[in-house]
Amino acid sequence: MGILGLAPLVHAGPLSPRAPQFAPKAKRVIHIFMNGGPSQVDTFDPKPMLTKYGGREIPIHLKTERKTGAAYPSPFQFSQHGQSGIPVSEIFPNVAKHADKLCVIRSMHTNIPNHEPSLMMMNCGTEQQTRPSLGSWVTYGLGTENQNLPGFIALCPGGLPVRGTHNWRSAFLPGAYQGTHIDTKETGLDKLIDNVRSPHATHEQQRQQLDLLAKLNGEYARGREEDVNLEARVQSFELAYRMQMEAADVFDISKEPAAIRQMYGDTLYGRQTLIARRLLEKGVRFVQLWHGAGQPWDAHNDVKGNHSKLAAECDQPIAALLTDLEQRGMLRDTLVIWGGEFGRTPTVELAAFGSNLGGDKGRDHNSYGFSMWLAGGGARPGVIHGATDEFGFRSIEKKVHVHDLHATILHLLGFDHERLTFRYAGRDFRLTDVHGRVVQELIA
Repeated sequence: MGILGLAPLVHAGPLSPRAPQFAPKAKRVIHIFMNGGPSQVDTFDPKPMLTKYGGREIPIHLKTERKTGAAYPSPFQFSQHGQSGIPVSEIFPNVAKHADKLCVIRSMHTNIPNHEPSLMMMNCGTEQQTRPSLGSWVTYGLGTENQNLPGFIALCPGGLPVRGTHNWRSAFLPGAYQGTHIDTKETGLDKLIDNVRSPHATHEQQRQQLDLLAKLNGEYARGREEDVNLEARVQSFELAYRMQMEAADVFDISKEPAAIRQMYGDTLYGRQTLIARRLLEKGVRFVQLWHGAGQPWDAHNDVKGNHSKLAAECDQPIAALLTDLEQRGMLRDTLVIWGGEFGRTPTVELAAFGSNLGGDKGRDHNSYGFSMWLAGGGARPGVIHGATDEFGFRSIEKKVHVHDLHATILHLLGFDHERLTFRYAGRDFRLTDVHGRVVQELIA
């Protein structure tokens, strides 16, 4: 183990709260994941040149996953918002009201224009191998503030995304740091969290069973101190027991005032986002808020209909979250991250339609340039960082790779990304591997 000042896991408990390496600006993270890759030129990066070249070939030729055709102008209008004047697409009218809180990164780029490796890169810092996820590294470094709930929770309704639980795996880190998946499509506690209550034993009987199990495991563990799997199982049993009371409370949004519930909206994504705020408030360190299983933002067909529908589902809840966190004094030390695994081409996809402008116009995957935004948690508010070319295809100014984003996130949480390490298989591993730089211009 290479993290400076980390107490021994077995004695302190793997999720016990720990101080970072230096004074942090953020204490917790919520990662709002637009699964499938939203289009930068239809959300936060307007490109008038697409209108000028609409229906014609653009003078930029980049290798894409499939053949694309002519320039496809955004079907959405953009307008400037707030004192910062940040342009936001009409599909995000409520988020636009928070423009002065946003740090919009227009120059993101990643390695491969394919969902599986790009999801792994965004979540785990590598394209192929199973490595610890960002949320796992954060909880490994900081622990959590509530020992009765997991430190890292992934809220993903209706099933799992591509690569499933690999997106929140702890890999070679101790199992206590793995993300806990909650299917927020369900509303009853027993369906939200599988096996959260025992149908066969009372709470007191379960305590007696766990005490006996702990005694047996303790005897077995003598001489096997390096068996991290055993330690993970012990912690899992204990956490499941403690969660029975706490989880029933935190997932019950009926305890929220009617005005708050109305602000988020009585929809699946509204309920899910409100649950996320309640988890953060209860001390959960890292919450990942997925917009659906599969790849809902993967607009190969009808980008206008796809993005209109999906933005309408999440615009009000995301804006409500920013308002709610600010009103509770939590936004200043909660880092909010918005974005997908990559962007989309500014040109129309040909493979699906067979002509330049097709029937239902869609966009293909684009790893060369895309947009994300940060808010709160020490991120610089009301700014646009970097730029893509005049068509929105490729990042050309103040480029930010996913490794750089990860390094910056860890910095905001009080960690040097080169020193937050874990020794495994004879090597010190870190989230950013041998890459990454802290982007100081993103920090307030």
